[in-house]
Amino acid sequence: MQLKKFKLKLKNFFELLRWNKPTGRMILLIPAGWSLYLTPGSNPSIYMLLKIIFGGLLVSGLGCVANDIWDKNIDQKVMRTKNRPLAANKIKLKTAYLILIFLIICSFFLTLSLPEIGRNLAISLACLSLPIILIYPSAKRWFKYPQLILSICWGFAVLIPWAASEGNLNSIILLFCWLATIFWTFGFDTIYALADKKYDMEIGINSSAVNLQNNTKKTIQLCYFSTSVFLALCGLLHQVNFIFWPIWLISSFLMQKDTLKVFPENKQTIERIGNHFKNQSIYGGSILLGFIIS
Repeated sequence: MQLKKFKLKLKNFFELLRWNKPTGRMILLIPAGWSLYLTPGSNPSIYMLLKIIFGGLLVSGLGCVANDIWDKNIDQKVMRTKNRPLAANKIKLKTAYLILIFLIICSFFLTLSLPEIGRNLAISLACLSLPIILIYPSAKRWFKYPQLILSICWGFAVLIPWAASEGNLNSIILLFCWLATIFWTFGFDTIYALADKKYDMEIGINSSAVNLQNNTKKTIQLCYFSTSVFLALCGLLHQVNFIFWPIWLISSFLMQKDTLKVFPENKQTIERIGNHFKNQSIYGGSILLGFIIS
């Protein structure tokens, strides 16, 4: 009986951190990979890769916990989220706060263990990102395009690995990689927001899917196009070899093709959104693979 209760608590814990959904973790770690393999120095060590992966899991987890704390009452009214641990009262609010604090502490100590060359800069960036990550879940209440705030949060997944490896942020390649991440995140999270569009409008909260109205599809297409262009510029400046370009071209084409599958919105939209989100991690991961092997 005790073992069964422990397994249930562990299941609820993983669901709170979304560690039971690897796609969401991968789609955060992919831009971090772009950054690491575009640095002017040598390829990242296994040691560095493991730290970035573990850090990504911690930060994505604390972001999800913060999100569910902010949105507990809203999540109870939305079909997709009503069974989340906090919304369904499977985990107490006090416990969620303790988990959040624990994750923040773990993330801080992990940052302290980064190489000395970029440790101070990485710590500064981490401290700058934390309030944005914690405030982001509230953005839907006061900002028309909360997906832009999330994009900025995602951007730190590019800046921190670069800073940890290089000890500076002085690179046009980094700027283009950061912009690619911003546009990519805004695009796929706007599509993700379509799943809750009906409920958001009823409750009276914001999302880019609600406020872009008839311009939603065009905006997403422009975001993915911009992502592809900025990643191509990264490749050119980093002088990747020919192997990268077919991978980049196919992935860029499929990003656009996948967008067309989501529209027009109908009863199958939610299923298509789930597939789109998974596919974006594949396309972004393919481009990362292109950077690695080229």
